[in-house]
Amino acid sequence: MILMGDEVRRTQHGNNNAYCQDNELNWFDWSLVEKHTDLYGFVKYLIRARLQRDASQAKYSMNLNQLLQKGLIQWHGVKLNQPDWSDHSHCIAFTVQSLSGNIITHFILNAYYERLEFELPKPGDECIWKRWVDTALESADDMYNHDEGPEVHEQRYMVQPRSIVVLIAAL
Repeated sequence: MILMGDEVRRTQHGNNNAYCQDNELNWFDWSLVEKHTDLYGFVKYLIRARLQRDASQAKYSMNLNQLLQKGLIQWHGVKLNQPDWSDHSHCIAFTVQSLSGNIITHFILNAYYERLEFELPKPGDECIWKRWVDTALESADDMYNHDEGPEVHEQRYMVQPRSIVVLIAAL
């Protein structure tokens, strides 16, 4: 969930209820847009990409329960098909196939304070993973269009601390 100003690092200094306050705590500082253009651009890109998903198309219109029942999701940890659901786990990975069946996406989330190496599933016989997002990289290399990212041929991916990696393959 994104709140007003999160895309430019706006803060309310820990106040989660700024309702009815007419002061700097509740005002939007427009200079933050220029100060954090990299983050602002990243969030704009993610919103645009989200609207291009299969689930955004009218022919795939369904409620959340229907989507979860129809969705093809495989859960992983640092090892394939071995997610760590324990309370002390700091990472998860999952592979999702699009509703149209044309795209497979692999998400890796590392909330740990050290880098972790994740095993990668094979996307398909003639498919190759392309890096779509890696939040640990500099803003010029942190995201690509679906079909323009660098290819990932390795069977493992080193994910930096507190970062997210998204790989994508066209089937």
